[in-house]
Parts: sequence; C-alpha cells; structure tokens
Amino acid sequence: MLFNPSRDEARRFFIQAWQKHQANAPLAGIEKIIAGILLHHPEYQPILAEEYLDKDWPPEYGETNPFLHISMHLAIEEQISIDQPAGVKALYQQLCERLSLEHTALHAMMDGLGEMMWQAQRNNTPPDPEVYLEILRFKVRQLK
Repeated sequence: MLFNPSRDEARRFFIQAWQKHQANAPLAGIEKIIAGILLHHPEYQPILAEEYLDKDWPPEYGETNPFLHISMHLAIEEQISIDQPAGVKALYQQLCERLSLEHTALHAMMDGLGEMMWQAQRNNTPPDPEVYLEILRFKVRQLK
C-alpha cells in the first residue's frame, strides 16, 4: 500500500519529527532524515509549528515553501538510496565531487526535480525520469 498523506498530515509529520528531535526523543528512520534536513535549514525550524499548517508560500511572491522543500529533500534522499531512477546515485556522487558539499549537490538535484515536475505540469504528462536525469547530466557537464 502506498503512503499518500494529505498536505496537513505531511506537515504535521514534519512538525512532530522536529519536536521529537528537539526533545531528544527517539526518532524513527524517516524522522532522523527529516531532523538531518532541518539541521541544514535553520531558517525553517521556527516554521515547524501548528500555526503554519495552513500557510501558503506563493512562488510569485518569491517565497520558498519550507514544507515542499523538506519533501523534495526526502524524495531525493530516497531516490539516491535506491538509485531510482537508475543512474541518479552516480549523478549525485558526481555533483558532490564537483560542488564539494553534499547539501549543495542535493539542492542542484532539487532544481532538476522541480524542472521535471514543472515540465510535466506544463505539458499535462506524467513526470519523465529521463528528463530529470538529463537535467542532472547537464548540471554535471556544466561543472567540469
């Protein structure tokens, strides 16, 4: 069965994981990953509270949605861990070598993932992993 939480359920999960981390409570596997992501994003830590469950961050105002950002980090962490789409792990490693920081490489991948999703929405098609991989290959070539 697939896990398909609502927006509020996902946000609440992130909030609870961060609260558990702050309380030094034991964390499950994905909660540890969320806490690790948030340690790299101190600017998002104050937003992980119930009063932000309904807040929107419209891109036209130049705002980054912290919950979307965390979700994209999680998606990329999973992609790398299982090498799906095939080849993404090697591209991540190449980006890490060229950018020197893993977190910077993850953000480069996030740009590629966002571009693939935008193209799919614009073209009213399913996301194409080959588009994503080609964007990442292009980023690697640019950094040589």
